[in-house]
Amino acid sequence: MFFIQLSSNSSGISSMLVLGTLGMFIMAITLISLLVFHQRRVIRFNKQIQKMEEERQQMLLRASIRSQEDERQRIAADLHDDAGPLLATARLYLNENLIHQEPSVQLQSIFSAKQIIDDTIQLIRNISHSLMPPTLKNFGLEAAVKDLFDKINGSGVINASVRFHDNRQRLNEEQELLIFRIIQELVTNIIKHSNAGFIHLTQNAQGNLVYFRIHHDGKGILQEDFDRLESNSIGLGLKNIQSRMRILKGSISFEIDGTRTYYKSTIEIPRELV
Repeated sequence: MFFIQLSSNSSGISSMLVLGTLGMFIMAITLISLLVFHQRRVIRFNKQIQKMEEERQQMLLRASIRSQEDERQRIAADLHDDAGPLLATARLYLNENLIHQEPSVQLQSIFSAKQIIDDTIQLIRNISHSLMPPTLKNFGLEAAVKDLFDKINGSGVINASVRFHDNRQRLNEEQELLIFRIIQELVTNIIKHSNAGFIHLTQNAQGNLVYFRIHHDGKGILQEDFDRLESNSIGLGLKNIQSRMRILKGSISFEIDGTRTYYKSTIEIPRELV
């Protein structure tokens, strides 16, 4: 009788072991399945993020190309609409019949042609200055930014000021032009949309990084606003900023101070591309 009871207990223990092993096996299979499912979701998510980033980079590239194309078309229009007619008029004054005219008429025609040619030279110089401001080319970024802010301050509408703290080493010409265009775009947006009373720009450097910060007391944007507007089809100006930042291998951020009294835009770029 004891033997029968022992056999019965052994059978029960064996059944429990089998059930326990089976349960653990099912749990292991379930856990593995969950891990595989999760890993697949992570892979799909990463692919989506990568695709979105590629689309974003393509959007920035298209914005940069569009900006360059718009600039080319503007220059072509200026040359065609303004320089072309001026030169054509000068040619009329210097036609082949001029040598048959009276000396006084010849002198007047030559004088008029000279004035027109001088106007054309000034026009072309202005177009050239719009591509590379002479102050920027000759004296550097600090002088160009100060000149820009002096003109804004001279309007009497906005108090504009600049302070460069560490500009002993100039950036290269391309970097300075790109940064100047970014600052121009930011300042233009502030003037047009913020109703600000003051704009203040500061520059400083730390190691290989150079920082430009623009403060203003008007209506500004935060980082999420910039990200949303920059991805919008109408945010061409902001796309141009981002495409230039990409060339500079830098970053730009938008925030409001703790007292919520002014907004700040911060540009961070490496002095030397690494």
